Amino acid sequence: MPMPPYQVFCYTKDCKNLAKYKIAARWSDGVVGELKTYGLCCEECAGIWLERGRQRFAESGLTVGETLEPPGIYLLERGLRDQTLQRQCELEKRLLALT
Repeated sequence: MPMPPYQVFCYTKDCKNLAKYKIAARWSDGVVGELKTYGLCCEECAGIWLERGRQRFAESGLTVGETLEPPGIYLLERGLRDQTLQRQCELEKRLLALT
């Protein structure tokens, strides 16, 4: 039996909006690759979460063979796996220009 759909809310405390974006970075250990999630957020909170992700990225340490790209903003779409989520480069540029 398929799982019923559920709503995903923004991770920002006291924010009641549905999450629209995934703040994540492409990670690999040389064999497996995935998006490392830093947060799920609504459009209004995307700048805050992108900055948080970039700070955590700067503090991260990698082991031999691991790779980690800088975090970006990916559009959440129901039913799609990480590998097919579309990166929102223009939104990233706009938000990073504000910081």
